[in-house]
Amino acid sequence: MYPFWEVPFFTSGLVIALIATFHILPCHLATGAFWFTVYVERKAYKENRPELLEFVKKYSLLILIFCFVIGSLSGVGIWYAATVASPRGISSLIHNYVWGWATEWVFFIIEIASIYVYYYTLGKIDAKSHLMMGWLYAWAAWISMIIITGILAFMLSSGKWVETGGFFDGFFNETYWPQLFTRTAFMFGIAGVYAAIIASTIKNRQVRRELITTAGLWGVVGMVAGVLFAGWYLYKLPIHAKELWLDETLPYLGHLINIAGIAYGVVLMWFVICCLIKPRMVGPVSGILVLLVLFMGIGAGEGFREGIRRPFIIDQYMYGNQIVARDIPAKHIKAEIPIFNKDGFLNHLYFRPDKVDPNNQIDLLHAGDVIVHNQCGNCHALDRFGKMRPLPDLLANFSPESPEDIEGLLESLGDYPYMPPFAGNELDMKAASEYLFSITRR
Repeated sequence: MYPFWEVPFFTSGLVIALIATFHILPCHLATGAFWFTVYVERKAYKENRPELLEFVKKYSLLILIFCFVIGSLSGVGIWYAATVASPRGISSLIHNYVWGWATEWVFFIIEIASIYVYYYTLGKIDAKSHLMMGWLYAWAAWISMIIITGILAFMLSSGKWVETGGFFDGFFNETYWPQLFTRTAFMFGIAGVYAAIIASTIKNRQVRRELITTAGLWGVVGMVAGVLFAGWYLYKLPIHAKELWLDETLPYLGHLINIAGIAYGVVLMWFVICCLIKPRMVGPVSGILVLLVLFMGIGAGEGFREGIRRPFIIDQYMYGNQIVARDIPAKHIKAEIPIFNKDGFLNHLYFRPDKVDPNNQIDLLHAGDVIVHNQCGNCHALDRFGKMRPLPDLLANFSPESPEDIEGLLESLGDYPYMPPFAGNELDMKAASEYLFSITRR
């Protein structure tokens, strides 16, 4: 086990969620925008309408700055936050999909090179060559999504991988195709929002109206198709994920899916009313407002996807606290719960107390602090003012009167479908109970 990364108040999980939610805006724009850009540029050349190239210049500049400067920073932020928050989880994904990621990075490099060439050669090279550069970027960006979606889908539904350990058995799992088509559709919707905002800054009134309407059509098609594919995606969810959601085992999942649905409905209505019916209503102000609504919908959707994966960080393989949940014979991997229960959890930590006297309360509190942080801290705040499922408040609901009461709760953790079982021997459980009882009294 690696050292634990504690983020007071927020928790590491919420940090990742905030960065990832924002990152979806530039990364999905980067993936979907150039299909629209190339469409407009091709129209400009085919119909001999150079006035359309003003939009192409402005839109490609937005993509270059927002996606490949700001978006690149948030991408690095995700890698850093995920690595320090869940190093064993990231390590497992890299070991299983290192060649998938390597392939994606090749296409990402193509994206970076082609966007710069495309922007700085607009009007300086022949139309055919410039369009080819645009198509190169568009295809490279989408292929990058094809690969990344497989790894994200594997985390939610590992498929036959738990039996075979095969690369493609985990990659092409039951939720892969629904996720890919859903993300592809929504990327056109996101691209349509930004395109309409940029189009609203075009000086030529006729061109401005035409481009806003066209962006609205792209957005409507993307959002409607996205909702249909999202229905397919929800239908293909693993059984345990559906139970957490539909049986209201975790009621907040229903709230999140409702928020996402309302947000996407608002965006769709914006496309219809503001872009198609009254294009003059589109401008930077309304555009920013709809982007905020879109951000809220994306956050709810991603929160739903993370929630239905509980208690795993990688479906059926690794719990959210990075403990291996089951044997994977094809990978020579052993489940760790039986090992920790036998040997003790503390004994498998590199950073642990030198000694733990079971009769010394200070030793028990110190050891319990370490155990609880490692086993609970990724999903729960450990103080009352935390924003992510604060443990003191949750434990207070059980009205524990002694550490023994909490010990009984720890013994039953595995009975909750969204919680990993407690890992450790009797001394570990005693130490964790003492510490948890102490934080309820603070």
